[in-house]
Amino acid sequence: MSGVRVLTFGCRLNTFESETMRTAAETAGLNNAILVNTCAVTADAVRQARQTIRRARRDHPHARIVVSGCAAQTEPETFAAMDEVDAVIGNDAKGRAATYRALPDFGVSETEKIRVNDIMAVRETAPQMIEAVEGHARAFVQVQNGCDHRCTFCVIPHGRGNSRSVPMGAVVDQIARLVDNGYQEAVITGVDATSYGADLPGRPTLGGLAATILAQVPGLRRLRVSSIDSIGVDDRLMELIAHEPRFMPHLHLSLQHGDDLILKRMKRRHDRSDAIRFCETVRGLRPGFAFGADLIAGFPTETEDMFSRSLDLIDECGLAFVHVFPYSARAGTPAALMPQLDRGLVKARAARLRQKAAEAQDAHLDSMAAERGTHSVMVEFSGLARTENFTPVVAPDAPRGQMALIKVTGRDKDRLTGVLAETPAAISAAR
Repeated sequence: MSGVRVLTFGCRLNTFESETMRTAAETAGLNNAILVNTCAVTADAVRQARQTIRRARRDHPHARIVVSGCAAQTEPETFAAMDEVDAVIGNDAKGRAATYRALPDFGVSETEKIRVNDIMAVRETAPQMIEAVEGHARAFVQVQNGCDHRCTFCVIPHGRGNSRSVPMGAVVDQIARLVDNGYQEAVITGVDATSYGADLPGRPTLGGLAATILAQVPGLRRLRVSSIDSIGVDDRLMELIAHEPRFMPHLHLSLQHGDDLILKRMKRRHDRSDAIRFCETVRGLRPGFAFGADLIAGFPTETEDMFSRSLDLIDECGLAFVHVFPYSARAGTPAALMPQLDRGLVKARAARLRQKAAEAQDAHLDSMAAERGTHSVMVEFSGLARTENFTPVVAPDAPRGQMALIKVTGRDKDRLTGVLAETPAAISAAR
């Protein structure tokens, strides 16, 4: 192979950072290289990364393989011990060209492979400018990194460090550049996005940032926010939810569980009633708003009654899209020292939670299909698009990366079906 290839695992923030890695590596003149941007959220994510690295070496025996990301930050020795890996670099350094210029030679020892610093000592997140997000119709833009909270199950602070924000002006400049390059939709991302601005002069908020983006980048058609803690949503963001049509009616919530005692043992900042009240309030402000959420099955000490409250929470919050995580003990976290459930029970509960999530998604799709409405969509790739509230819809004959109007005709499995109601060119001319 020639050039630089990036393999990405995990969150939308990693998707953005993979582009900064590619740009930095190419600027440094790296060639015939595979960069692996790992995730540490579960043990399975680490296992998948290791499998992918082995496969990459088999397929490209002469390429240089460089591993970074949260798993590389939290357990660099694991990857340095792999014969297939040539270098392991830290999260803070992976977006710098100088990092790739200073890579060790092939065949060095495990210790020499590692270029990982103390992430807790990092105090700033420098803005990273990218021209595009390869393979994606919408742009992802990093506004924040790290986390000041210490949920008992989570290893991510050890991979990302403490919370730090990108200055507002740099975020606006990045989005303006992406819009100039043809992107019509942007997603602002962070590890703990609702903590945005607490470390910046004047302490701007996430809602203030979103409002500034929309005001200063009028060419941006749609703005989304990635996964958030609902308990941290500020008043300005609620105003955008209620009144700003360019702010999309969809949020992915970091809920994690439906039982108050488990939430306390997780050291979460919200309780069950907070989650339900937030969803009810938002829907009251903007009917048709859709919610996704993360839920963990099989957390230590979870009883059947406690688990049932997570099942019920899907209905009580009206969740349309649920990402289910079987609990995975991560070394160094307090939850790993709590009484663990049998792995078979954890997997069985995760399967039940996924079944409940599938039923909720079916209900959401059935409701939208019954309305037979017309929706403005962003076409992700040939034949598939997303509505304003992030519902997938088959959109034949609409070009990737463009807006289109789709008339919903029904549903097919996990997506809506529709027909092109208006051409993208006509939409553009009308605006």
